[in-house]
Amino acid sequence: MNPAVRLLAARSLRTHRRAWAAVFAAVAVTSALLGALALALGSTALGHARVERYAGAAVVVAGDHEVSRTTDPWGGEPQTATAGLTERVRIPEAAVGVVRAVPGVRAAVPDHTFVVRERAGEGGGGERGRGTDPDAGPRTHPGRSWAAAALAPYALTEGRAPRRDDEAVVGAGLGLGTGDRTGGYRVVGVAGGPAAVYVTEAEARKRAGRPGQVDAVGVLAAPGVPVDTLHARVRAALDTAGLKDTASGRPLRALTGDGRGDAEHLGAPPARSELLELLAAVSGTVLLVSVLVLASLVAQALQQRAAERELLLAVGATPRQVRAAAGREVVRVAGAAALLGALGAVPAFLALWEAVRARPGAVAEGLELATPSWLFAAPLVTALLVTGLARLVVAFGAGRPGRAAHGPGRVRRVAGFVLLVLGVGSAGTATLQSGEAAGAAAGAATVTLVSGCALLGPWIAGAAMRLLDRPFRLLGGAPGRLAAAGAVARSRRLGAALTPVVLVTAFALVQLTAGSTAQRAADAQAREATTANLAVSGTTAEEVRRRPGVTAATDVLRSTVVLARDEAGSPRLDRLPVLGVDPDGLEGVLDPGVVAGDLAGLAGPGTVAVGADRADSLDARPGSTVRLRLGDGVEKDLRVVAVYERSLALGEFLFPKAGLAPHTTDPHPARVLARTTEGPGRAVAPERVALPGAASQAVVAAGVVGAIGALTLLSVLSTLALIGAGRRRELELLRQVGASAGQLRRMLGLEAGFLIAVGLLLGLVVAALPLTAFSWAHTGGLPYLPPVQAALIAGTVVVTVTAGVFGSHRPGGRTG
Repeated sequence: MNPAVRLLAARSLRTHRRAWAAVFAAVAVTSALLGALALALGSTALGHARVERYAGAAVVVAGDHEVSRTTDPWGGEPQTATAGLTERVRIPEAAVGVVRAVPGVRAAVPDHTFVVRERAGEGGGGERGRGTDPDAGPRTHPGRSWAAAALAPYALTEGRAPRRDDEAVVGAGLGLGTGDRTGGYRVVGVAGGPAAVYVTEAEARKRAGRPGQVDAVGVLAAPGVPVDTLHARVRAALDTAGLKDTASGRPLRALTGDGRGDAEHLGAPPARSELLELLAAVSGTVLLVSVLVLASLVAQALQQRAAERELLLAVGATPRQVRAAAGREVVRVAGAAALLGALGAVPAFLALWEAVRARPGAVAEGLELATPSWLFAAPLVTALLVTGLARLVVAFGAGRPGRAAHGPGRVRRVAGFVLLVLGVGSAGTATLQSGEAAGAAAGAATVTLVSGCALLGPWIAGAAMRLLDRPFRLLGGAPGRLAAAGAVARSRRLGAALTPVVLVTAFALVQLTAGSTAQRAADAQAREATTANLAVSGTTAEEVRRRPGVTAATDVLRSTVVLARDEAGSPRLDRLPVLGVDPDGLEGVLDPGVVAGDLAGLAGPGTVAVGADRADSLDARPGSTVRLRLGDGVEKDLRVVAVYERSLALGEFLFPKAGLAPHTTDPHPARVLARTTEGPGRAVAPERVALPGAASQAVVAAGVVGAIGALTLLSVLSTLALIGAGRRRELELLRQVGASAGQLRRMLGLEAGFLIAVGLLLGLVVAALPLTAFSWAHTGGLPYLPPVQAALIAGTVVVTVTAGVFGSHRPGGRTG
């Protein structure tokens, strides 16, 4: 390193400590936020389904619970998309015999699972934790054969094994003892482990209701046989036998290690993929916001020293030395701040993960989010990234000495206009899309428009001040004339102050409004769709119809399907929640809002009803055909019999229960909706599909919105602090030529009012375009933001800007 460069950097760093303090704070927060997200991404990527009831098995033979689709996008390299299945894929019972014959296998245990529902008056004494929801119905427990308990292994702690079909052993987690009853079984023994009911193998086979099929086969190794050796032998035996699963005919899987959990907790792998996609999308947004914030702050810090750089050049410093000195300054400040932020990333990550785990349903049952010790080095990588980003800004901010004197250049103006055009185009694209595609286009439009406004900040500020110049001069008196003159002379400085205000306003509006708009529309649809006056659980519509006064009833069966499609030439598999209903029991109970066709057609085999938005994207109408993979992976071509509009509440496909139930793990309905002649009855909870990953999305989104909001607010304060540091001589000169402290305060107040008004207005315009496009495509209406949240955004901007302007300028005290 050149000694002159070191000297220049050291002297400048001491001289401009106040300016660099603002950059230091922003870099530290950015590093902490990106480091926490890197930890969350790593933890999720390393996550796996928890191994419990197969913990004692060396190998587990099960069906393939993942489907894939491969395409050649526009003649390029083949691309493959995968999606997890949430319903049990069963395998032929013949696999048990094949595995038993493998050398080194001590035992091959078939596993039949079913659901046990407590009957009225069952469950023994003590508190059962039923809750207060009248729709909750009887408790349910997993049921298995007692032989399968050895796969954990769970051993008896009390009583004996079941011998008759009406006897059962229960897991200790159930809280029952010998002599109690549950699900029609008499408890004869208690075993270790979680809540479960174990019956004879014959009873388990009968209750599972799948003759010739098993859920999985647990393989116990003979003494001294390594797991890898046994796995290879089992895999070879299955391939030789040519066995396929009973749903879609895919080869069977032989699972070991953490992979065994995939056969237990079917929802864990899909939930992990969804959480990973969510975190990746959020990280991309955070990275873009961070780039805008850091680029603006570092560029502003360098811009205020343009005259100093020109002086150094005039006395003999070379442009290379000036750039190198500035780069050394930034690296020293950003490096220390990034390391501090990396340390803060760990508690931020732990707090986020604790919030996710504390939210009911946010983490899928059985999903383990891994946090090995070496993962905590990830924030160091993000610290290097943030430091490199700050250093890169120097290459542009101090790239050509003398450029600052001429103001922002033509390239910046052209780039800003291009980004604005692209943003408007993305917003227009969102109106033509639906669902996730509309949301992605709206998000891209927001980032692009904000970036365009950041580049065009000086011109936007100058144009706004030209409009307000006369009112400021006429109504503001001397302070107004000072504010107007300063704004015209320093439009680039005003534009730099305006950018973070626009950023925080637009970002907060988009994040909060998009969620509230979708939630409000879905809630309204759910209320309109649910016309039943009675809801019960633990029974079936057939039984409810026998009750006096019941005029109509329908089962509500919940499941998922996988829809294959291409997006920009690349394959995509979307897993969507669906409902199964009784078509002859919908009248007066459930109203999907049919716009074409007739739901009575669901009585036929191989039929489906489609939501209006999805029907438009698939070009589907009554009589056409759609291809879907059901929850267990079976691919079917289904005839569309109706199109309905309330898909936000009821899901994008409605199935006849008889057609959906055979492809679900538990064919029992989630609840029964009914209409009675006994008046309105109690309020019935509106029917809503459970959106995949909704709970985890809410927690992660809330945490990240708060973090990014804090970062952008810090950016506002830091930018205003930098501007204040650069105006010390200007304010001192105004005081020396006769301006009073009161006049300077009013001048600063007018500047703050200008930043607040223009920033809020511009942020509203930037957010309104993508939000209107998203809302129109997603709900068919206008965006909605609760008034309290709108007031909170405006109030936060007012307080932050006012504090930033007056906190960095003290007209009545010292300015130097």
